[in-house]
Amino acid sequence: MAQGDGNWWRDGIFYQIYPRSFQDSDGDGVGDLTGILRRLPYVKSLGVDAIWLSPIFPSPMADFGYDISDYTAIDPLFGTMADFDALLSVAHENGLKVILDLVPNHTSDQHPWFIESRSSRDNPKRDWYIWRDGKDDGSAPNNWVSEFGGSAWQFDEATGQYYYHAFLAQQPDLNWRNPQVREAIYDVMRFWLEKGVDGFRVDVIWHLIKDTEFRDNPPNPHYVEGRPPHERILTQYSTDQPDVHEVIAEMRRVTDAFHARVLIGEIYLPLHRLMAYYGNDLTGAQMPFNFALLSTFWSARAIEKIIEDYEKALPKGAWPNWVLGNHDRPRVASRVGSEQARVAAMLLLTLRGTPTLYYGDEIGMRQVTIAPEDLRDPFEKNVPGIGVGRDGCRTPMQWDSSPCAGFSGVKPWLPLPEIHVHENVVNLEADAFSILNLYKRLIAFRKQCPPLVAGTYHPIAAQGDLLIYRREYEGEAVTVALNLGAEPVALTTSTIGFGSKILVSTYLDREDERLESVLDLRGSEGVIVAPP
Repeated sequence: MAQGDGNWWRDGIFYQIYPRSFQDSDGDGVGDLTGILRRLPYVKSLGVDAIWLSPIFPSPMADFGYDISDYTAIDPLFGTMADFDALLSVAHENGLKVILDLVPNHTSDQHPWFIESRSSRDNPKRDWYIWRDGKDDGSAPNNWVSEFGGSAWQFDEATGQYYYHAFLAQQPDLNWRNPQVREAIYDVMRFWLEKGVDGFRVDVIWHLIKDTEFRDNPPNPHYVEGRPPHERILTQYSTDQPDVHEVIAEMRRVTDAFHARVLIGEIYLPLHRLMAYYGNDLTGAQMPFNFALLSTFWSARAIEKIIEDYEKALPKGAWPNWVLGNHDRPRVASRVGSEQARVAAMLLLTLRGTPTLYYGDEIGMRQVTIAPEDLRDPFEKNVPGIGVGRDGCRTPMQWDSSPCAGFSGVKPWLPLPEIHVHENVVNLEADAFSILNLYKRLIAFRKQCPPLVAGTYHPIAAQGDLLIYRREYEGEAVTVALNLGAEPVALTTSTIGFGSKILVSTYLDREDERLESVLDLRGSEGVIVAPP
């Protein structure tokens, strides 16, 4: 990958690091920037092209960094600006891009902007946030609810108005209809871009603009008991407003003023609405994150339909992307099982578009059960008992079999599973057939296989638990066959266009195996096959 290539993000592979949980360098049980720097050789060994860091800015940590009190500094928990500069420099020296998490929808209630805003109704920054009078009876301005439970409106005794918060009360939403707010955040972006960061992943980008009339949201007729309570109300007026695309186009112009930068949007929306975030003439986010694989039923037909629908919906020239895990969703190895996690790896790294890996998925880390006394996630604390907690996918990286897994010398901020003594980087690197070595093999193979990097996607009709597709580029092709079931299956190679040789198997034990008339797939096995 050429460092100067403006489209590096199309060819590259992203690796998300949750800084609190990657590597502790100073013995406080929390990961930090120097720890990430220490582990860069490991990241490079995977073969990925970019690291995306969850927030590292000063924060009271009510939502673990997604409540920012200073956009242009580093929280002392993670280190200093000098530590960040060192990380950025060494990453670039090693051919790794660095993506920062931008959280423009809301700040911390401790941010100086909000402190000013709430100081009085006539403060110049009052309109930087969303303030509304209550109804005649004193109740909240409308029925909008917080994603973390309860009303999205918090009454401020001192000024007698409510402010809006889509998440915690400690995370007041900025008023993105105010041009001064926009320019302040664009200045933040320029600060980091001038430092040399390679782009941003923009948090909850579909939330930025709200309905000008603040109309009540309608009830959700499809709400299912046991789901998070905020899902009772559809966010028709509080998210995904048409004017948001103007804002995203402005953000894109900020990044485009710098060479070879990328703008990624976090968007949880149905497919047809997601596509609008590419923008008119592709002037929006280069990659609106595609989270379809995070919540789909793990079956061949369901995934086949998701791929088909996504490919058909993409605007002309838009570049696809795929995500298997992140800091908000249960670990893929727990969602689909340890055996299918290997199949999922092959799926992610052979589909058309840019893949994003979540730290630890490459070693098969599982969702960790968190005891009540160890809970940290405010979502779980506010809405307990229905499984919304995110702590279980944020546990420390399992580097080795020592008591603190090589992550720290003291008790980590979140507990480690006992299985870490077996499932860790040191052990899995030594096992030639491990899931870690599968990820490395798939990444290396992808990089030297033009059809996987830039080729077209062609589904091949299959039945049962089989998902089969071909990738083609300038006369070169490979076929991918995935068995999403536990039972073995035999395929007649001639009837579905298979070639003559297995290039990679998810079990890593069939490379260069010649195929005659039949391809035998074991349960939970995937293969990449060469053409005849």
